[in-house]
Amino acid sequence: MRAVIFDLDGTLADTSGDLIAAANRCFESMGQGVRLDPVADAHTAFRGARAMLGLGLRRAEAFDTDLVESWYPRLLGFYDEAIDVHTRLYPGAIDAVRSLRGAGVRVGICTNKPEALAQTLLARLGVRDLFGSVIGADTLTVRKPDPAPFVAAVRRAGGDPARSLLVGDTETDRKTAAAAGVPCILVTFGPDGDAVNALSPEGLIGDFGALDAEVARLLG
Repeated sequence: MRAVIFDLDGTLADTSGDLIAAANRCFESMGQGVRLDPVADAHTAFRGARAMLGLGLRRAEAFDTDLVESWYPRLLGFYDEAIDVHTRLYPGAIDAVRSLRGAGVRVGICTNKPEALAQTLLARLGVRDLFGSVIGADTLTVRKPDPAPFVAAVRRAGGDPARSLLVGDTETDRKTAAAAGVPCILVTFGPDGDAVNALSPEGLIGDFGALDAEVARLLG
């Protein structure tokens, strides 16, 4: 059974606004006179809570590893409180998922967002039932780019890892697919834009309308 596994942040949904809002609440609570920008800093937002905390604290000349770790759970708490204020699914994303399902392809999600937050976000967006699996950063003892979460996402969705691929937006997704020995399709509408060409993925799409053809080309 063919399977297509999606990254979440920056691939299916633009979550940068809510992620950065949570980071900025941390900086305000710390008393640091620094703010991240939801557009200019989207690239960092999609790399996780610690990356955002590190960026802001470096700008404030207050970076400390222990400070990042101590504020990490508070940032996740702030994010959980307002997880879907600014977040939007990318145009055509859900139509593409439904099209794959209609063709008998199993679909799932493999994200480095904590699983509980991923489950909450998908439910709030009204799309959780479209995915046969959701594997987060803490579902297993390892996370992307280790291939194990991807393989788990395929299997839990009912697919065959030998007939699967990963759709993502970053170098982490590219490395995950390579480690799993499967094709990778990268989107060019994420924060890295056309720069993902340099990662030499097996496929590229500029919008979700092109996904069906790429999946057919790579998986048959």
